[in-house]
Amino acid sequence: MSWQEEVDEIARRRKLAEGLGGAESVARQHAAGRLTVRERIDRLLDPGSFRELGALSGKAVYDGQHNLLSVTPANSVIGTGRVDGRKISVNGDDWTIRGGSSEAAIAEKWIYAETYALEMQVPIVRLVESAGGSVKILDQNATAKLPCYPTWLGARMLGTIPVVGIALGPCAGLGAIKAAAAHYSVMVKNTSQVFAGGPPVVERGMGLKVDKEELGGWKVHTRGSGVIGNAADSEEQAFEMARRFLSYLPSNVHEMPPVTDSEDPCDRREEELLEIIPRDKRKVYNSRRILDLVFDAGSVFELSPGNGRSIVTCFARLGGRPVGVITSDPKQYGGGMTRASAEKMEGFVDLCDTFHLPIIHLVDQPGTIVGPEAERTGAVKGSVRVCFAIEQSRVPFCSVILRRCYGLAGSTYNRVQGLNLVYAWPSGRWGSIPVAGGAEAAFKSELEALEPEERAARLAEIEAHLYHMESPFLTAERFRIPDIIDPRDTRALLNEWLDDAWRLIPQQLGPKGRSFRM
Repeated sequence: MSWQEEVDEIARRRKLAEGLGGAESVARQHAAGRLTVRERIDRLLDPGSFRELGALSGKAVYDGQHNLLSVTPANSVIGTGRVDGRKISVNGDDWTIRGGSSEAAIAEKWIYAETYALEMQVPIVRLVESAGGSVKILDQNATAKLPCYPTWLGARMLGTIPVVGIALGPCAGLGAIKAAAAHYSVMVKNTSQVFAGGPPVVERGMGLKVDKEELGGWKVHTRGSGVIGNAADSEEQAFEMARRFLSYLPSNVHEMPPVTDSEDPCDRREEELLEIIPRDKRKVYNSRRILDLVFDAGSVFELSPGNGRSIVTCFARLGGRPVGVITSDPKQYGGGMTRASAEKMEGFVDLCDTFHLPIIHLVDQPGTIVGPEAERTGAVKGSVRVCFAIEQSRVPFCSVILRRCYGLAGSTYNRVQGLNLVYAWPSGRWGSIPVAGGAEAAFKSELEALEPEERAARLAEIEAHLYHMESPFLTAERFRIPDIIDPRDTRALLNEWLDDAWRLIPQQLGPKGRSFRM
């Protein structure tokens, strides 16, 4: 009367599934410098926490008496597990079986992992390595299908739960989509590539011969296209980056962001801040050093450092509470707003607003970049989109003007409607246009009528007068800025602001009226 025989059959089939595509395929995977999907899951999750679903799925072969002869497992491995004790869903492609091809997969399986994450309100991590579609499916199905997955609720997920995509090998077609359609994406240097179509497709369609790395390697996507946010030196580092990203976010939009213990004093003052901004306007400084001095020690986690490099976006903590932080890098375009940096900033504002992370903007914005390239790429439109993203956000927002705040891009310093809480360092200067350059345009007729020596003296006189008018103290006299502060007090003031802001977050829990904008 026992069911032991069937239970033994379960164990047998699970053992077959653990073999993936077979010993030779696994050896080729390792020879290419890549882990198998099951090894990846073990390294991503807390030890012993993986609970697999769908292990028995695949293509089976039976003899005439219906005895199982062999099973080729489905080329995806799914299930649940824990990251730092918190439950997540995981969906991994198996390259050892048909190159992880989406056309060779049981689509219902990986979609189930995504649906589980959405309905159970837990983050999902995709371990992506897929050759994408294959024309062999035409013979198999004796028909073609429209290119879509109607049951995949990808857009809804982005507005509800954290989504992480990790590119761990070649990712074409659907693989590229799964890696890129995420709040946080990372790829491994030199062993992963992401593209809509691989080199054979490019050669046939466009007559171009190109290798995988040149077509879709990490330098293409994490230092230019913006398709992927971060690059890792190894698979292990990619998993650690994914774990750290998740540590700043709630499991879903209905929960508060997670708070950690912090021994860093909230009123810590750093003398270095008093002189970190040079008096010489032509000199740059290390804006990332300011982040390290202001926020909890070791808490700064930068997102997409290689794309849109004039803007820095990162997570950090104040008193153990996670916040989103925006600043500029004056070493890149002087910190000016490019189209790429605008898209990066817009997406980051949406990310923080979706998951209720208060935003702190340390402002040094000389304006939207100018010139033919800026106009060709639409830098102005990018800046406008950032302004609207900020105005549409509802998460608490606080700004500290460190140095410059000019023009259209300068308008992204804060939400201009509502409270608009802004502090300024005494090094701050702002206006519709910088004095340097602006004075020559405004007084062009007068200056052109003068001899060269007189012209230079008159221009210096005009600029000196206008520089005085830019003094932050004149703005403060009319209460057009709430306060000018000692830079060393920045950390304490931001912690006090966050005390108030944190109380507002429970009122904002739940999904936004729109999903996350990619």
